[in-house]
Parts: sequence; structure tokens; C-alpha cells
Amino acid sequence: MQRDGGFDTVGSIETNVANGFTMAAVGDLLLARPVTKGQYPGLADVFETFHGADVTFGNLETNILDVRSKGCPQAEYGGAYCISAPELGPDLKAMGFNMLSRANNHTLDWGVEGMRETSRALEENGIIHAGAGENLAQAGAARYWETPRGRVALVSFTTTFEPISRACDPAGEAPARPGLNALRLTKSVVVPAEMLESLRRVRNVLPDSMPGVQDPSRVVVAGVAFKSGDKAGYSFEPNTRDVAHILRNVRQGKQFSDFCIATNHGHEPGEWSLEPPDYEQDFARKLINAGADAYIVHGPHVLRGIEIYKGRPIFYSLGNFFCQDLRTPVGADMYEAYGKDPRVDTDAEVTVDEVAKGYPTAEGLIGPQSDAIYYESVVAVSRFEQNQLAELRLYPIELRRTNRFANRGVPRLAPAPLGKEILERLQELSKPFGTKIDIENGIGLIRLQPTTA
Repeated sequence: MQRDGGFDTVGSIETNVANGFTMAAVGDLLLARPVTKGQYPGLADVFETFHGADVTFGNLETNILDVRSKGCPQAEYGGAYCISAPELGPDLKAMGFNMLSRANNHTLDWGVEGMRETSRALEENGIIHAGAGENLAQAGAARYWETPRGRVALVSFTTTFEPISRACDPAGEAPARPGLNALRLTKSVVVPAEMLESLRRVRNVLPDSMPGVQDPSRVVVAGVAFKSGDKAGYSFEPNTRDVAHILRNVRQGKQFSDFCIATNHGHEPGEWSLEPPDYEQDFARKLINAGADAYIVHGPHVLRGIEIYKGRPIFYSLGNFFCQDLRTPVGADMYEAYGKDPRVDTDAEVTVDEVAKGYPTAEGLIGPQSDAIYYESVVAVSRFEQNQLAELRLYPIELRRTNRFANRGVPRLAPAPLGKEILERLQELSKPFGTKIDIENGIGLIRLQPTTA
């Protein structure tokens, strides 16, 4: 359907960028301090992979503020108090980032003031950000970056968050709530059918049982939902209202841009999993159908597979780009959680204890090196020709895991043997999605043949 005069309808979802449009994308930026002027050999080589990109994207999983004057550690926080100094703003600009997502489980670690100070630091340095705001409409809205090859929109949301951080719009006399753009998920535990019947019997003998209310496919015991299935694990159902809100914002983002990025910060089903949660492929495709030209997931801190759907990339997780483990200051609640005393112990000692108990063992990996994959990832550079994805280049990186704690977590291009290992792992993870990754000269390559309308 077209308007009079032959113009595209306002609802057109086609990519509309000039030839050579390039998107560089990475995962989580767990930054505790500026790095561009530091002693990190090889860091400049990583930033060189961004060279020539029209948009350089990452997920900012920290707050940028001076706690001597703004913000305080919240009682609900994302597992650690992620914070960096105000100098991080110009440092991110110097790295080459121009679009960052903000919706994640650390958005409000330092309260609404911390969220606002982070916004201020990014805006002062000309970095577009999305996913957090003074109300849900602002947090969910697309934000835009102008490039010579086309206008880029970014819609950011998260499925992993503290409930108190979820933004809402005003209702009657009740004012809006600042916070993040959330996609709520209902989680169920999947068990064999015979186990479900056993759980049903347990449920029926509890004092708050309601015998007249039975769901043959689902049992809730002490607030935990169970359902039967062929494979034990976890299942997730997205909130329909949140889905509609996100799809609308993606649709509008594309209507006002030439290229739209949708991005999610989600840990589900867990950081131990190298596969995405069961809901995500269907939802990712809905985002593409609504107008997204790329869907980028971060949060699990590990690489997951890549799918090409309708000529558009879906990254089911780009893992970590920075993972600086030591940060300061640390809130009193975290000292208590790890049995430390702020009068005796240091912020570093609290964090070292947290990291020692930190990343779980990923599926199929055992032994003392099993957490190494959390410090291994890729820079993904997508190039478009004739409004179609033509080539995707994957540069393997590693985050100096073997360095002392004060210096680890900063990327460099992976040495050849490790780079090959990272790319071969990504090959295997992408096979279920029908994606073929070649490895040439230490770089992963996905090449697409042009299609005709």
C-alpha cells in the first residue's frame, strides 16, 4: 500500500541507508575507570575495528557520577554497585562510541540521581543513549544519531532488572516514576509430567490450597510456577503489554529513521547458559518484523549464537567488551552481603570476594578455567550494501583475565590460537540458527548474497 504520489507508507520497515553503512557493536561495558590514557597495550588496535563505522554501539552497564555530591547506593541493586568517575564520559567519546543502551540491572544502583548524572555525562559528550528516563514514555522512546549514510534509531529495554527500577507513566494525580524500560517475563520451571503430578499433590495438601481451581498444565507451589515438558529447565513468557509498548517504539523509531537498532539486556535463562531463553527467537523476529534492522542482546556475559533473519542480524549475546572487576566506592549493603567490615576491609577485598563467587560454570565447562569465556568475546562489524546486510566481520577479543585484578577486564585482540577458539565456539553456537561463519586470517566472516525484491 502506498500513499498518493508513490511514496512509501509511513509504516515501511525497509532499511534505507547509503551503500557502505556500517554498524560496529559490542556487548557490556562494565567500566570502573577511564582507560584510553592508561597502560593497556593493544587497546588502540581494538578501537581501530570501529574505524569508519557510522554507528558504534555498546551497553553501558555502569553509572557515571561523583558520589561526593550526587547519588547514594540503593537497597536494591544489580548484584554489585557499578560506578565510574565523571571522566568516563569523554573517555567513551574518545573510544568512538556514539550510541549506548542504558536499560539494565545496574541502571539505578546509585538511585535516580545516579541515573540522571549518567545521562548528563553522556549528553555533555554528544553520546546518544536510550532505555532510561523520567517516565516510561521517555525510557522506552527511540533516540537518534545522524550520520552521512542515514539516521539511526536506538530502542533499549531490559528483561533483567530490580523491580524498583522500572519506569512508569503518570496516572491521574499520581506522578510518573523515573527508571528504565522493562520487558517483564513470567518464569516457569519445566519438569517431566510425572514430577508435575507429584508437585500437584504437594500443592493440594498445603493449607492455602484451592481444590476447585486447577490448571492441568501448570502448578504453582509457594509462588513458583511449574509446567511439564520434554526437557527440564526454565521457560519464559513476555508481558503482553510490555511487548506491545516495545514493538510500538521500534515501529515509531523506524518511521523516523533509516536504520533502527533494538537492544535487550537479559541474563535469562542464566549466565550459565550458552543458549538464549525459549521466548527470545520468536520475540527477536517480531522486532525485525516491526522495523528493527538489528537486534542486539547483552547481559549473560557470554557469547551466544548469531541468526540472520530477513537479511538482518540478531546477536543473541555479544558478551562483555569491558569487565573491570574492581570498582569503588562500594555500598554498605554489599559489605554485609559478603561478610565484610568497612572499618577493616577494603572495597577491593569485597569485590575480590564477589568475583571469586561470581560467574557460574557455563554449560559443558568444568575446572578452574571455566570462567575464562566470560572474558572472551567479539567486536561485530556489519556492513550494508543496497539496503541489505552484505558482510558481518567478527573480531575476537579477550579481556586480560590473567592480569592482576586492578588491570583486568580491558579488551585486546585475542592471540591467534585463542581467537580461533572463540570463533569456533561462535560457529557452533550459531549453527542451530542456520548461520555459517567462515574464519579467514583470524576474523569471523558472514557473507550474504544480495536478494531481489
